[in-house]
Amino acid sequence: MSATKPYIKVVVGVILNEQTGEILLGQRPKGKPWEDWWEFPGGKIEEGESQKQALVRELKEELGIDVHACTPWVTFTYEYPKTIVNLAFWRVTGWQGTPRSLEEQQLAWTTPADADKLGQLLPASLPPLRWLALPEHYAISSIQTPENSQSWLAGLQQQLDSGLRLVQLREPAWPDGPAAASLKTAFERAIDCCHAAGARVLVNSVHPKAWWKLADGVQLRAQDALLTEARPLPEEKYLVGVSAHNTADALYAQVLGADFVVLGHVLETPSHPDQPPLGWDGFASIAREAGLPVYAIGGQSAATLAVAREHGAHGIAAIRGLVG
Repeated sequence: MSATKPYIKVVVGVILNEQTGEILLGQRPKGKPWEDWWEFPGGKIEEGESQKQALVRELKEELGIDVHACTPWVTFTYEYPKTIVNLAFWRVTGWQGTPRSLEEQQLAWTTPADADKLGQLLPASLPPLRWLALPEHYAISSIQTPENSQSWLAGLQQQLDSGLRLVQLREPAWPDGPAAASLKTAFERAIDCCHAAGARVLVNSVHPKAWWKLADGVQLRAQDALLTEARPLPEEKYLVGVSAHNTADALYAQVLGADFVVLGHVLETPSHPDQPPLGWDGFASIAREAGLPVYAIGGQSAATLAVAREHGAHGIAAIRGLVG
C-alpha cells in the first residue's frame, strides 16, 4: 500500500485589476516542483494563521505588496501526484505597492482568456480561470404572462445596455404551462437580445430539455439535480448551474461537474414567507464547502453585492435591480 499523500492547506490570491480585467500570474522558480509552470501567487497557511492573515503575509513576502481589500472566493481540494492541496482562493482588489518578484519568479498580467498563452498552467489554476469568466450579476426572469413579454424584453434590453451578461429564463407559473409555445417565443427573443449584447442565457430545468441547447446552459433545480447522474450538458461551452438550499445540495453540484451554485434564500423574501432564511453566516458556511463559485439569492440587489462578496459569494442572483 502506498504512503498517504501529504495534505497541504494553502491560500491563493487572485489579484484583479478591475479596470482592465487582468489578473496577475507567476511562473514557478527553477528547482521547485512544477518549475516554469504558471500559477496564482500564494502559499502555505502557517499554524495559527487565518486564511486572510496568510494571504496578506504571503503576498507581502512574494510580491512586496500590502493588501488592504480582499474577499474569500472559492475553496477546493486538488490532488497532485505527490500531494493533496486544499486551496483557498481569495479575490484581491486593493493593495499598496507595485507587485514585483521577490522569489525569483517571472510575473505577468493577463486576462483569464489569454492566460494559456503564457505557457503551461498549473492544473489547480485551470478551474479558477474558467470561473473568472462568470459575471457577478445573474438576472432571473419574471415575465409571468404572455401579455408582459414585450415590456419585460424592453427592461431586459436596458439591463443589457447597463452591463448585464448572465440571464436565466425561469417561468414555472406560465399560464399555458412551462412548455408553452408563447413562452418559447419570448425565450427565443430573449436569446437574440442577449447574444447581440454578448450575454449568456440559461434556462431553468422546469422547462423542456429540448430548450436547453437553444440556450447557453441550464440551471438545475435542486430536486432535478438530485435525479441527475452526470453533467447534463457535457460540452464546455454550455454552463450548468445548480440551485441549492443546503450543504448537501451544494456538494452534489460538485459531483455533477457543475460550473456554479445558486444558494439561498439568504435574506427574507415575500416569495418564501414561511421558510427561515439562511442569513449571511449560514450562507458563508455552505459556500466554504461548495468547492464552486456561489451566487447568493434571496433579498439581493446591487446594494448587497459587497456584503455578499465578504461572505464568499461570487456574485448575486435576483429578479430585478441588479445593474444600473
